[in-house]
Amino acid sequence: MKRYVMGIVLSLAAIVGVNGIAAADQLDDIKKAGKIRIAVDLGVPPYGMTDDKMQPTGSDIDTARALAKDWGLEFEHVPTTGASRIPALQTGKADLVISTLSITPERAKVIDFSLGYAVLRTVIAAPKSIALKSMADLDGKTVGTVRGTTHDTQLTKEGPKGMKLVRYEDDATEAQAFLSGQVDIFSTAELLVAPIAKKNPAREVEVKFVLDSFKLAVGVRKGETRLLEEVNKWILANLKNGHLNEIYKKYHGSDLPDVITKQ
Repeated sequence: MKRYVMGIVLSLAAIVGVNGIAAADQLDDIKKAGKIRIAVDLGVPPYGMTDDKMQPTGSDIDTARALAKDWGLEFEHVPTTGASRIPALQTGKADLVISTLSITPERAKVIDFSLGYAVLRTVIAAPKSIALKSMADLDGKTVGTVRGTTHDTQLTKEGPKGMKLVRYEDDATEAQAFLSGQVDIFSTAELLVAPIAKKNPAREVEVKFVLDSFKLAVGVRKGETRLLEEVNKWILANLKNGHLNEIYKKYHGSDLPDVITKQ
């Protein structure tokens, strides 16, 4: 009987030991490595872009660097695109995503989201000569979009049946398609329209209507509760001390809206 009881005790101890090992999570791994790998798309200015020395810059880059610095970690930039942001988390290529990632029910099924740290508006843009006022006006039109983005999802679900979507892998490819005349109508982040217009004034591109406004959040791998809690603590602290607003205003020219600052 004693041997039987001792066997149970040893078995339970082994299980506890295994669970203890399993409990070591991503936050522990990040701290042990002394660096944090954060995915940021450099094709979405002014959130992510390169400077005149071809170095990463933008509001998302500054946000990522600030988080790493406050945590006492080295920041490692993981290049990404709109379509590869979530896979970068799922495959372990990145610890976090800070890359114009808006919160949607579909994405929330596969990754976790932090509190909002910034905002993004998506729009339909086209040359001045094309009359567009609403989604219904896209019927019978060919529209460019970036694969895997919120505007891709929205147009796929809500666009008129006669609309044809042409998907591009990133914003730079989509912009080039418009500038070269491959598409006349496209969906994008509002702040990308002005840079595109500057590159080819003859195309007379302008915002036609707003698709939606989104909170931007930090993407975290599913189930990494401690890491998510620490990210949220950092966001709340940096909203309170004004640092996140400083970053946003530096690149976007305006303060963060109440929907972010009063979370």
